[in-house]
Amino acid sequence: MEDFIYIGKIVNTHGIHGEVRLLSDFDRKDKVFLPKMTLYIGRKKEPVVITNYRKHKNFDMICLEGYHDINQVLRFKGLNAYVQKEDLNLGEEELLERDYIGMEAFFENNCFGKIISIENYGLGNKIFVIDYRKKRILIPFQKVFIKKISKKESRVYFQEVEGLIS
Repeated sequence: MEDFIYIGKIVNTHGIHGEVRLLSDFDRKDKVFLPKMTLYIGRKKEPVVITNYRKHKNFDMICLEGYHDINQVLRFKGLNAYVQKEDLNLGEEELLERDYIGMEAFFENNCFGKIISIENYGLGNKIFVIDYRKKRILIPFQKVFIKKISKKESRVYFQEVEGLIS
């Protein structure tokens, strides 16, 4: 079964040689923007292969195999871009942000809720949103707050930080 993951939106072209601007807050860009990685564009998931990548301001700039002219890539403007999860070659314990959703949150070996979302507040400020008895607990999505992650048990163990969970 194909598992497509949204990585961003092609918002424009750049220059006359077929480069496109992708706006993305995908958490594992290091696994996506590689030469020969296949992206899938639009609703029909048209496969295209990356030949070159660079960062420019807040955009991910990519060149696509077989597309060397602005007129060829104009049709991608405004379309979403995807990758297949299996193409990411994630390690055994590597997770995508979406994999945290539904995991149990633990503190001092006690479950205090489930992770219901990860909110992005810009500038790299992401927050775990944990549902606990109809309350929302917010914890920064940073390694310093995470003690251990168990993919097998579907649990995240958080560090003891004064005032974090009360």
